[in-house]
Amino acid sequence: MATTLVSGINALLMNQALLLYAGENGVAAYTVIYYVFSAMTALYIGYIYGVSPIISYNYGQHDTDKLKKLTKVNLIFIALVSGISALTAWIFGGNLIGIFAEPGTAVYEIAVHGNFIFMFALLFNGFNTYASGLFTALSNGVVSGVIAFCRTFLFSLGAILLLPGILQTNGIWLATPIAEFLGIIVSIMCFFRYRKRYGY
Repeated sequence: MATTLVSGINALLMNQALLLYAGENGVAAYTVIYYVFSAMTALYIGYIYGVSPIISYNYGQHDTDKLKKLTKVNLIFIALVSGISALTAWIFGGNLIGIFAEPGTAVYEIAVHGNFIFMFALLFNGFNTYASGLFTALSNGVVSGVIAFCRTFLFSLGAILLLPGILQTNGIWLATPIAEFLGIIVSIMCFFRYRKRYGY
């Protein structure tokens, strides 16, 4: 919910920054990059939605052994998929972008350059999404909301407002990776702080 509520504000600010520094082609390029990003994140987002009821069930059963095993498997899966997704987006980025933008056009060139920077977010996004989903599954909506709010709004807003003024268009592409990187710090802190309480 927190992510959805603020996504419109982030999109507005991102588009305004792109219009200022890269024009209409920059806005079109961002749309293409986000299509690729969404495709890369779909697998582990689906996995997190699927595993959440299992986490809830084992927590309700007070089965800490299964929770610990499940957490280990989940973290390994998220790490592997995040790494593979990022590599796929970097190696085949031109091909994926070519589905939406004609190679050789200004939009394509901007998107290929922006894609390489933007996709660093994939290295952090998976664990952040998992951490938020974990606490939702454990009926701790406050911590889940804090994680989601920090990475999708607070850090993202700060990065969008600050970085373009320093790095121009590259700052726009860096905004999401920086927000996700700062978000993973919050996620890790929450993950370890509540580990004993929930027994995962």
